Formats: sequence, structure tokens, C-alpha cells
Amino acid sequence: MIHTGILEYKKSRYFWWSLVLIIVCVMIYLTQSADDPPNGGTWQGYTTGTIGAVLIVWLSLLGIRKRNYRSRSGTVAGWTSAHVYLGASVVIIATLHSANQLGWNIHTLSYVLLLGVVLSGFVGLYYYLTLPQIALKNRNGQTRDSLFAELFELDEQGKEIATRCSSDISLMANSAIARTSIGGGVLAQLLRSDNSKVKIEQDNNQLLVENRDQARVLQIIANRIPDAARQSEVGPLRELLSVLSRRQAVIRRIVRDIQLQGMLRIWLYIHIPLTVALLIALTMHIIVTFLYW
Repeated sequence: MIHTGILEYKKSRYFWWSLVLIIVCVMIYLTQSADDPPNGGTWQGYTTGTIGAVLIVWLSLLGIRKRNYRSRSGTVAGWTSAHVYLGASVVIIATLHSANQLGWNIHTLSYVLLLGVVLSGFVGLYYYLTLPQIALKNRNGQTRDSLFAELFELDEQGKEIATRCSSDISLMANSAIARTSIGGGVLAQLLRSDNSKVKIEQDNNQLLVENRDQARVLQIIANRIPDAARQSEVGPLRELLSVLSRRQAVIRRIVRDIQLQGMLRIWLYIHIPLTVALLIALTMHIIVTFLYW
């Protein structure tokens, strides 16, 4: 998992590399004379453009490097640190290359896509720096598998206690456990969707009603305790309420953990397509430049 160490990797080596690269490109840009106004068609423009294009292509290779476990071309941490700092510098380099000569054309499209990729990259950096800690705190040091194991154990306890309650409570508790429904697609994960249902008895009929956040079943059991017909029913009802309340807390942690994972996934669904679009636009930009300029 990426953490804050990537920003300080080897004493922020790639921050200084990026700073030097920016200074060099600025100096190249400033060598353009008043008789030959700055633009992407001068030798200075071609130089900064080439540097920017090479950087963009190299930056897009990070995903491949992450999956190439046998690669000896530097560590993933080093590549990621360079990706962050050089990715930020490429915006300045591309701006120097364009000399602010923007219009409704493929060249400006490449520039806009670059801004989108870098901006989404900063969002991703923020996510990877903060979400793991949030997720760890939410799980209270547990793994997701251990949360599901705890949920399964509470399910079994709830079913056992329900057998000592009245038939309608037993039906409701078992239904709430069986019909718990969380997660789903990426959008459902982001919205913390909970489609849980519970079957209750009402006027001699069985109704299937919403049980989002397990609130309905907990409310009914809590209301039943003071209205219990026999004192012997109070104990099992209280036990069942305690177990299902603990179960509710575990489900909340699982749903939150799924949401945090969904946030990382939806970021990739934005950042990667933008990067692919940038590479296509960059290729067209280069082809058009050499054909018509």
C-alpha cells in the first residue's frame, strides 16, 4: 500500500530532479527572442515538447511496473515517488511548450487531458495517503476477513437465541440475518447501499419490509422487551438485542470498508481512461505537428 514514505523517498530525490528539470525548461523557454515569439514551433518549443512527451509516456508505465514483480528497474516506491513529482512538473513543461497559445484544436485537447490526468492523480495520491489509515481505524485493527468471521459468529449466536423467543420474534430475527444485503457495484459501494429486508408478522400476515442498517429489527425487539407477556421472555429478548446490536456495528464497519475500497476503484476508473485518452491525443498532436508545421 502506498503511504507517506513515497513523498520522502530517498530524501525526496525526485522532487529535486523535478525542480532541476523545470528550471532547465524555463531557461530554454527564456532563450526565445522578441523577434521569434515563444511558441511550440521553435527549437525551444520542440525541446520542451519532446521532454514533456517522453515524461508522459514514461509516467504511463507505472501500472506496468507495479505488476512486473521481477523487474530490476528500480523499486515500486521509487517509481511512484518519481511519478508524483515528475507528473506535477510535466504540467509546467507542457505550459512552457504551448506558450499559452491555446485554441479549439487537438493540441489544446492534449493539454486539457494532461491537466485532467494530473488533477485526478493528485486526488488518487490523497486517497492512497489517507484512506488506508481511515480503513485501518474503521476495522479497529482487524482484516475484512476477520470482520466477516465475526459477523458469521454473531449470526449463529442470533439464530440460537431466537429459538428461545416467541415464534414471531424468531421468524423476524432469522429473516433479518438471512436477508442482510450490503455492497454491490461500485456506485452501490460509494453510496453505502443497504438493501436489507426483514420479514415481520402483522395482523396475521407476513410482510417483507425494509431493514436498512438493521434498524427495523432492533427497534421491534427493543419495543417488545417492556411489553413481554412473561418475565422468562425478557432474558432471551435482551440477549438477542445485544447480539444483533453488535452485529449492526460489525456490518457498519464492513459497509464503510467496502465504501473506502470503492473510492479507490472509482478513482482508477477515471484516472486510467484519462491517461489512455491523453496518450491518443498526444500521438495525434505529434503527427499533426510534423505533417502541417
